[in-house]
Amino acid sequence: MKKAFFALCILFLAAGAQAQVDQATEQQIRNSLRVLLPGLQPDEIRSTPIANLYEVTFGTRLVYLTADGRYLVQGKLIDLETRAEITEARLGELKVAALAKIDESQMVIYGPDDAKYQITVFTDIDCGYCRKLHSEMEQYNAQGIRIRYLFYPRAGIPSPSYDKAVSVWCADDRKAAMDKAKAGGDVAARTCENPVAEQYALGQTMRIQGTPALILDDGEILPGYVPADKLRRALDQRSERPGS
Repeated sequence: MKKAFFALCILFLAAGAQAQVDQATEQQIRNSLRVLLPGLQPDEIRSTPIANLYEVTFGTRLVYLTADGRYLVQGKLIDLETRAEITEARLGELKVAALAKIDESQMVIYGPDDAKYQITVFTDIDCGYCRKLHSEMEQYNAQGIRIRYLFYPRAGIPSPSYDKAVSVWCADDRKAAMDKAKAGGDVAARTCENPVAEQYALGQTMRIQGTPALILDDGEILPGYVPADKLRRALDQRSERPGS
């Protein structure tokens, strides 16, 4: 896991060195965006491998804009020569950066800090496959996989699923409450300051379609339940790729 984190840091530094945009171009793009998308402030503007086309990011989403601000492009950039998925790789970086901003004190975590692998899972208390995954937590941990839960009540806010997530978070023992709720038990209704709505909003920006949604350390999302042994094999294969 430390190896993957170090490689990611190098990737970010290298990307930053290649992505400088001159101030005049950046200002022109920002001026155009104020007209096209009033009230929406871009986080970053970067160059792309295509002349006169710039990447503009908003949280975990991105679009492409020409320097004169006239043409806006939504879609994927793919380098056909190298077969590199330029847009997908960048979106992965943005997701990793967004997750890095969340302190682990705002998550419910199963597994030791020194586990070989770590995944972040958007979960819904009432989701059947989320419950199946949770019922096999010991298997995931035994496979060297640490699981960090973020809340994603698919029914939205307000909803019974949202209320259950808040109750789990506000319980005196969150993991015990999570275990009970995932097993279909009733958790005492409680309210307190909690991160559920914020995590749900983050999931929406990441275009989470269903739960469980497994986010790997490079930002790739695996939708749905994956058995522990199969997930371990997939993670091992990824770690053996050049540059991992």
